[in-house]
Amino acid sequence: MSEAPATTESPSNERTLFDIDPYAHDPTRWATSMAHHAELLVPCLDAARPARVAEVGAFAGDLTRLLLAWAESRGAQVEAIDPAPQPSLEALARESAALTLVREPSLKALAERELADAIVIDGDHNYYTVFHELKTIAERAGETLPLLFFHDLCWPHGRRDDYFDIEAIPAEYRQPIVGEGRGIYPGDPGTRPDGLPYPKSAAREGGERNGVLTAVEDFAREHPQARLAVVPVFFGFGAMWDRNAPYADDLERLLAPFDRNPLLARLEGNRVLQLARQHAYQVEIWRLKSVSQQRERVLSRLLESRAFALAERISRVRARLGIGRHASVVSREEVRRALAGDGASG
Repeated sequence: MSEAPATTESPSNERTLFDIDPYAHDPTRWATSMAHHAELLVPCLDAARPARVAEVGAFAGDLTRLLLAWAESRGAQVEAIDPAPQPSLEALARESAALTLVREPSLKALAERELADAIVIDGDHNYYTVFHELKTIAERAGETLPLLFFHDLCWPHGRRDDYFDIEAIPAEYRQPIVGEGRGIYPGDPGTRPDGLPYPKSAAREGGERNGVLTAVEDFAREHPQARLAVVPVFFGFGAMWDRNAPYADDLERLLAPFDRNPLLARLEGNRVLQLARQHAYQVEIWRLKSVSQQRERVLSRLLESRAFALAERISRVRARLGIGRHASVVSREEVRRALAGDGASG
């Protein structure tokens, strides 16, 4: 990841609804939290008024805190589903009676627990997991789908799988992964050495059964009553609702102006390109620093070399005698200057 100064608190104008800090666990300020979608998500919740909201992939609890603030103000309940919750999420669960922490993989929890009225899908970002999460929800929901929200429908995981544990994915659904030493870059379907470090992502973007958006679209094609809106901001926000739901018209009015909006798409494309470029510049800085350190080590060893000291004396003698008068004489003083950054001129 590219290095950026950590911040302990965002300026007031960067806090979302319910005074939530979307950068609480994002020191690089990549805007990775779905809390950045608060101004879209909260009005949708207000329109649908779910009694229970489930969040798949709660992790550190940034979005959970937002959902919980909404739920406590509306008399609703929240379930945070994550097999490996972070300490901040665990603390949040201890603080609020409106939050239930479910320490199970999403497919197990969705199959066994009572289905919530609204569900956020933001867990394992690969086709197999997302498609089967949706399939499980649809099978249990019956005639009317619950309100569904999605994250990462745009680059990088919209069309490129990412795996928390690739061994948990059936072999026929696995993509070859990037691995160490390579990365991904907007506009490049493959990998490159200066790309963003996603070692568990698919090595190739696009194609069948690859990526979160691909899974959501495939599911929507099988369920014509489902309306999908994709808002291309902060890695991609999505909402899906049943066209027969009583709140369907309200959600249409809310999200239609943003759905696949080309202006927002260009802004997001530019944003992720700048993130990638910043990292690529940092990779080049690291490379140049490594080369410089290697040269410094060689020059330092050269200064300590008796053979170099002898060669310098012989060169000076030859120069005084007019032997090889046009030959360049490199002195230990020039090496010292080079190491000090003062140049190598004699």
